[in-house]
Amino acid sequence: MANNDEIDDDSPYRVHSRREIISLLNNMLEKNQLLSLLIKGGDESIITSILEIDEAANALIIDAAPSASLNENIVTSNRIGFEALYNNIRITFTADKAYKVEYQNRPALKVGIPASLVRLQRREYFRIATPIAKPLRCTFRITQPDGSFITIITLLNNISGGGVGITDEKKILPTTTGVIYEDCQLELADNTLVSVKLQIRDCKEFKMATGKTVNRFGCEFINLSRAVEAAVQRFITKLEREQNAKASGML
Repeated sequence: MANNDEIDDDSPYRVHSRREIISLLNNMLEKNQLLSLLIKGGDESIITSILEIDEAANALIIDAAPSASLNENIVTSNRIGFEALYNNIRITFTADKAYKVEYQNRPALKVGIPASLVRLQRREYFRIATPIAKPLRCTFRITQPDGSFITIITLLNNISGGGVGITDEKKILPTTTGVIYEDCQLELADNTLVSVKLQIRDCKEFKMATGKTVNRFGCEFINLSRAVEAAVQRFITKLEREQNAKASGML
């Protein structure tokens, strides 16, 4: 699962031309393109859209979050990520800071026009958060040296065609990167389970608001079957539709 930071400055996927960046952002504005705004490394996200582009002030005005607490979390963040799927192309960029403003007598946020952005045509890199109200699980079945096995249940944070982000609340899953787990069960929705092979790509300790620490993992799918890949893509599309409907007031 590539993110904006993993794309080198000289990568052909990274756009530096200010004219091209503003043109793309204007197109997204005109089509009322929805964006995911992510903070805390993607652990919190909202759906937003561009309201205005002020070239002279080097600023983007975007929709505020639906709650005051979320807006406070955003403006106190030192790094804010944005992701969108525009014409089947994944667009990502970051901002160092956001500020509370008013736009047409309603709350809004202001961030700087990005100096660069990443444009990827592979849909598998588009990551989407999974529902918080109904947490989904990713279960690891790990064989021990004596032939027995243990089962470790983690919570699914986000998913893409390339992998998943998970939380291990009990901090049982080994944190060694590069390890491949052959026997994992991924819960997609409506009691749908798929078997996947996962490789641990990164692990970070995260402190929750309660003070409890958990481990957050980024995992990559290894050799997905066509049937499972299709199921994952259907699930991502379903989540996108639900989140877009919710953002537009239809849910």
